[in-house]
Amino acid sequence: MIEIRGETEADWGAVHSLLAAAFEDHGEADLVDALRQRAAPIVSLVADEAGQIVGHILFTPVTLPGHADLQLMGLAPMAVVPRRQKQGIGGALVHAGLDHCRALGVGAVVVLGHAEYYPRFGFVPSVRFGLGCEFEVPEEVFMVLELVPGYLKDASGDIHYHAAFREMADS
Repeated sequence: MIEIRGETEADWGAVHSLLAAAFEDHGEADLVDALRQRAAPIVSLVADEAGQIVGHILFTPVTLPGHADLQLMGLAPMAVVPRRQKQGIGGALVHAGLDHCRALGVGAVVVLGHAEYYPRFGFVPSVRFGLGCEFEVPEEVFMVLELVPGYLKDASGDIHYHAAFREMADS
């Protein structure tokens, strides 16, 4: 049975290994290590199967210049061990993470991800809200989900991620 729970410090090594394997390098794993130390608040959840970490998801604050009052989070990264993919673990992580974001009072979540996967959770292309990404990416892969209906009605511009994302992109 899979338990979705908050990540603990004891999970950090397993999460690092999972991310390094899932993304075929240490970029995302190193990013998560940096964000744990530098970003707040974060939502970091693991999928635990009998003491083995088989999935991980992270949400960190993002900003929209000129709209400091908005509470926004970015979903990145999310990974499931290859042998357990396509079994609902990723979906369970996304749902649990969005619930945690709602509990924190977050109004909307953005994701830079697969255009075929994230719409099943309600994500839509961010351009529908007049929002873009600070990174140059195709429109269809940068998506947003309003956790509070109408939350983004007066917002527009480019979403900015934590500096650790830019540092990873520059390296």
